[in-house]
Amino acid sequence: MKLIAQHTNCSGCGICRLVCALENFSEVCPSRAMLRIEGRFPAPGDYRIHLCDQCGQCAEVCPVEAIYLENGVYVIANDECTGCMMCVEECPRGVFFKHKHSEIPAKCTLCGACARACPREAIFLVENQQKEA
Repeated sequence: MKLIAQHTNCSGCGICRLVCALENFSEVCPSRAMLRIEGRFPAPGDYRIHLCDQCGQCAEVCPVEAIYLENGVYVIANDECTGCMMCVEECPRGVFFKHKHSEIPAKCTLCGACARACPREAIFLVENQQKEA
């Protein structure tokens, strides 16, 4: 599975961030969301959605191999993570986060809550299309 952003549909409402925090942390706190919405001002209504594309760069830099691929999603083994935050620094999309209430970083798990809640279909979840040889 993969999250896709349709930037032109985004109004910057932030519902995706709210449901992400609710789904993953049971908190009404959009700042805990594992995606970013960037307002590109001064152009009114121009937003960019930054999502994890499961590139794996976080796993490559983890010194204790606490990030691993499971069913197409990079997952953090919380009990193995040392909290060094090298993964957060390495993320090319800026969507791997260190939150002030946790020693363990957080990243998207492809739960799809953001896509299901988006009222403008600016984010959607798709199955990976693999070509046959």
